[in-house]
Amino acid sequence: MTPQLTAKPGRAPAHTATVRAKEPGGATARNRKRWSVRKRRDFFVFLALALPNLALIAVFTYLPLINNIYYSTLNWTLGSASATVVGLDNYVTFFTSPDAGKVLGTTAIFTIATVGGSMVLGLLVALALNSKVHGTTFARAAVFAPYVLSGVGVGLVWLFIFDPGYGVLSWLLRGLGQQSPQWINDPQLSLLMVIIVYVWKNLGYCAVVFLAGLQSLPKDVMEAAALDGAGNTRRFLSISLPLLSPTTFFLLITSMISSLQAFDLIRIMTPLGNGTSTLIYESYLQAFGAYNRAGYSAAISVVLFVILLIITVLQLRFVERKVHYS
Repeated sequence: MTPQLTAKPGRAPAHTATVRAKEPGGATARNRKRWSVRKRRDFFVFLALALPNLALIAVFTYLPLINNIYYSTLNWTLGSASATVVGLDNYVTFFTSPDAGKVLGTTAIFTIATVGGSMVLGLLVALALNSKVHGTTFARAAVFAPYVLSGVGVGLVWLFIFDPGYGVLSWLLRGLGQQSPQWINDPQLSLLMVIIVYVWKNLGYCAVVFLAGLQSLPKDVMEAAALDGAGNTRRFLSISLPLLSPTTFFLLITSMISSLQAFDLIRIMTPLGNGTSTLIYESYLQAFGAYNRAGYSAAISVVLFVILLIITVLQLRFVERKVHYS
């Protein structure tokens, strides 16, 4: 008769315990192998999708940036086969030149006016387009259309309107017995003219983005505020405007970067930069104008890059604290 193995109460047989002890270790090894294979596969998929984009960014963004920083340390005339390393002399020349304050001031005025004007007017237009009336679809398309038009075409049309000799505006003013201002020849009026056109062109972008933000606001909160007796102005200032802070923050960053890089309208409407020489346009004039100072132009471009970087970091560091994402 074969003897039967009997385990003590509450204790598993030896071989059973051994099997159970081996099972978790084996399962862990199999899971670890499975996960390692999956991670390798996901990593290769990530590389296949990301490497082409990273390569394009490196070649067309970071490499030109590095080259431009190097060119800013050269005394190089555009088209010349030789250049002299001058270190930081181009930066010293720019910041000590009498035109530096004017260029930086013009850049600040243009940026503040265009960003503020586009966002304020865009919000007002978005509030009007958010109403449930007939024709809002056509109105939205009409408001957004100038943003997608060519800056060259827009500049030529508005230049015809503002021209003091044969422009549409001068014709209307002469009909009223008034003389047209010298929009093109007066530096202050030239800057105002470009600001007006730039705000008009980018108004639709801000309006459409603000409209999307308004339509995503929670309706139950607005209805509860209306039931509590809050008027339209009170609801807008106390509820809608704070809830629109993510949209406002997004527009603030994108609009400021776009304004600091504005070129086409300035180039078409004021080719000589008479009162409208922002940093980017001054860089263009120094390199491709009558000076051909490529190294000096590169230094101005680096200054613009540093200003953009500082503004973006400050916005992300301090302005974002007041954004309500919930």
